[in-house]
Amino acid sequence: MNNAVSGFSKLSKEEKINWIAKKYFSTPEEAVFLLKNYWNGDEKIQKLHDEFIENTITNFYIPLGVAPNFLINDKYTTIPMAIEESSVVAAASKAAKFWSTRGGFKATVINTEKIGQVHFTFNGDVSKLNLFFAQTKSKFFSDTESITKNMQQRGGGILDIVLKDKTNLLPNYFQLHATFETKDSMGANFINSCLEQFAKTLKEASQEYELFTEANEEVKVVMSILSNYVPNCVVRAEVSCPVEELAEKHIPNPQEFAERFVQAVQIAEVEPFRAVTHNKGIMNGVDAVILATGNDFRAVEAGVHAYASRNGQYSSLSHAKIEDGIFTFWLDIPLAIGTVGGLTSLHPLVKFSLQMLENPSAPELMQIVAVAGLAQNFAALRSLTTTGIQEGHMKMHINNIINQFAANDEERHLIKNHFKNNTISHSAVVDFIENLRK
Repeated sequence: MNNAVSGFSKLSKEEKINWIAKKYFSTPEEAVFLLKNYWNGDEKIQKLHDEFIENTITNFYIPLGVAPNFLINDKYTTIPMAIEESSVVAAASKAAKFWSTRGGFKATVINTEKIGQVHFTFNGDVSKLNLFFAQTKSKFFSDTESITKNMQQRGGGILDIVLKDKTNLLPNYFQLHATFETKDSMGANFINSCLEQFAKTLKEASQEYELFTEANEEVKVVMSILSNYVPNCVVRAEVSCPVEELAEKHIPNPQEFAERFVQAVQIAEVEPFRAVTHNKGIMNGVDAVILATGNDFRAVEAGVHAYASRNGQYSSLSHAKIEDGIFTFWLDIPLAIGTVGGLTSLHPLVKFSLQMLENPSAPELMQIVAVAGLAQNFAALRSLTTTGIQEGHMKMHINNIINQFAANDEERHLIKNHFKNNTISHSAVVDFIENLRK
């Protein structure tokens, strides 16, 4: 079957839907009904969503939940979380409640530096290139004044530009490595605009440079782009309390729990197979808040995992210790995010989420996101080192299994009642449903 189509992007939304329904579904009317059933009833809001991306046919919903009782730097916060995975919001909320009576979370922004690079080649005399850069550096700043003017008024702008020799990695490969402060915006468009001007200045100035006299002494720009690896845009989130204060229902021996907890973190620090899953749990919390606040979770994920590998081996983002009877658990994470620009002023639920967070600055949002990640990690490690991860997860996941089998209200009541005191697994729930229906 030939499923190619010409001029698809020029079709109306209705025409796109009808083409897909007729081409791929045996009952096209059902496919059309499903897609239209997920449209927003408000035409204005739906048009807004349609224009976020290209070739839109409907909306793909992800639940927006909230995790209350987060005491962050002595202030209570209710955190919005957009995620489809069961138990994540519940686990975050449970961790928030646990630490709210033990001093809460402390968060500190360590730095907010962003990075962008102009990648180019030069196969001439490197000493001439260094001299050219030293003499031209000020021009990179002056040529971007029209771009940086507004950002500078907000306290941001270009921090520095350095020439990097990368010829040990690739023949003739060099970089203009620039650092930026973008205040409350994530800054991607700002950074890329500056970089493209740097590239233009680099090309034009090099062509006029009197010392580049040899035929091979030519600067050739390959590309200009920001980096999503931001090892100097880092926030720390931390919790601590005396070991004995860790005691609760599932922690009858707090000293033993604390020691096992620290061991679990140490395993993630040295064992990449464990570290990946360990950090995935952190990102359950991080991504959910990133998504709810209209930020780019793909960029954050890429940067975070690069940071986790910065010492040559993939390792845990979080750390734990017991010192002088004090249990401390902390997380350092790079977060290049914003509270202005992008979807933050367009998506109604993003605006709602930011308002619920009391309209934080970008550094304040960095702190909230890091805390959500640490809370998620704490909840997971507490479960792993006490009751096991599946007990809490399956309690939350049972609704998905019930819905999968379209259980009616009576069946739902009987299923939930039965599994109050019985071990929950997918197969056990399925068996119980099948026996109910015999």
